[in-house]
Amino acid sequence: MRKLFTCALILTIISVFLLSGCGRTNHEKVTANGFYLDTFIDITAYDVKQEVVDDALHQIAVYENLLSKTIEGSDVWNINHANGQPVEVSDHTRNVIKASKAVSEASDGAFDITIAPCVALWDFKSDTPSLPDQEKLADAAKLTDYTKIKMEGNTVTLPAGMQIELGSIAKGYITDEIAAYCRSRGVKQGMLNFGGNVVVIGSRPDGQPWRVGIQDPKEPRGQSLIVLPATNSAVASSGTYERGFTLDGVRYHHILDPETGWPVQNGLVSVTVLTTNSLIAEGYDTACFIMGLEKGMALVEANPDMEAVFIDDQDNMYFSEGLKQFAPRD
Repeated sequence: MRKLFTCALILTIISVFLLSGCGRTNHEKVTANGFYLDTFIDITAYDVKQEVVDDALHQIAVYENLLSKTIEGSDVWNINHANGQPVEVSDHTRNVIKASKAVSEASDGAFDITIAPCVALWDFKSDTPSLPDQEKLADAAKLTDYTKIKMEGNTVTLPAGMQIELGSIAKGYITDEIAAYCRSRGVKQGMLNFGGNVVVIGSRPDGQPWRVGIQDPKEPRGQSLIVLPATNSAVASSGTYERGFTLDGVRYHHILDPETGWPVQNGLVSVTVLTTNSLIAEGYDTACFIMGLEKGMALVEANPDMEAVFIDDQDNMYFSEGLKQFAPRD
């Protein structure tokens, strides 16, 4: 009887061992990548079929066709060419504009999607870069005023001559939407990297937090200055390294001051925001960059679900209270 009990006990232990995966559980990794939203997109998930991430990738075009200012017939294109007339837009476009206005209000106008006329005067991709006409830029800056955007339900009205530019926040919204789509298709562990906007679903297959790198502003793309742990989180960064040119020793980049239309020159080179929502993370990283270190950090600290890392042009890093434990030690 004792031998039978011992054998039964051993079999029970083996069964628990196998069912609990204490040996080693193999997680199947699937990926999909492509070029959308003027950047490289990478979607990684575990333990789902390849078609899930493929379908998720193809969904991006749906949002791009609504939110791009350059695609004729998009909601944004229609708003910008309505000459002051009301325009009916999709729920997605309404959501992004509504969120944009909220970030503008929270940042005292540092973030402003009506900066589009100023953006149009800059060419950060030219092989022979030059500065825009100062008078034209000053006139364009006078058209920047988010309070002039009128919304009633899904109807958006913008005064004639004004235009909106969602490039500083739409990618965050799309990342959130694609992440939600992945979850609806059964993804419990995954990472979406939309060219600097990262959303992580769950934890890594080994149960540990995902590790999200913050780009080193002085190094080639993909080289991290610091790595942060993240679980069910969104991380977004804005920096002078993303798009811009150097002329006569001055770095001119794509993060423009709504008041002047000129690139912000406040000593910062990068701001990264970590929160639960990519839309908010992207809007706030731009707002905080424009506001500068002191005001930007104060804005972050006023939001209990938000953390941030600021990097200045002297390689100094500044961490919000919840991330100070990850600051490098001397």
